[in-house]
Amino acid sequence: MPRKFFKRHLPEPEKVRQHASLRFLGDLLHQPNLWHLNRKSVSRAVFIGVFCAFIPFPSQMLIAALISLWIRSNLALSIGLVWITNPVTIPPIFYSTYKLGCFMLDIPAADFDIEMSWQWLTESMRLFIAPLLVGSFTVGTILASISYIAITLMWRQNVLKRWQDRKLLRSKRKP
Repeated sequence: MPRKFFKRHLPEPEKVRQHASLRFLGDLLHQPNLWHLNRKSVSRAVFIGVFCAFIPFPSQMLIAALISLWIRSNLALSIGLVWITNPVTIPPIFYSTYKLGCFMLDIPAADFDIEMSWQWLTESMRLFIAPLLVGSFTVGTILASISYIAITLMWRQNVLKRWQDRKLLRSKRKP
């Protein structure tokens, strides 16, 4: 089930290789280990994707791709899971991680009015960057670790169930 599930929902390796933002990786994308669907490659990819989703900077997909290449996890899954943080979920996620960072650093959360200007962004980043980074990396690490363990356990449980089912089927066939 896990392999079939992921295979059904992941894009074909050729589509990912042709993606404009990943073409600079060239021949690195032709390594077969980046496309395997096994317990280790999938659980690593889930860890990388979930962790990179909580990086509060642009280019999360690029970071996930580079880490995937380095660790040899499933590239498509790593990149796809980065989209946990998308334009709809970014505001509540990063506001929550900012608040957590303020709590962890024991500093008061600043009240702010958002302005769409470069000046506001540069001035307010000095106030928000430390708590945002601390909260984001904490939540990212915790959720990525939980996801890694959950995928590993679910994969193992599924394999054990299939073994038991085959054993039961063989015992029914014997005269």
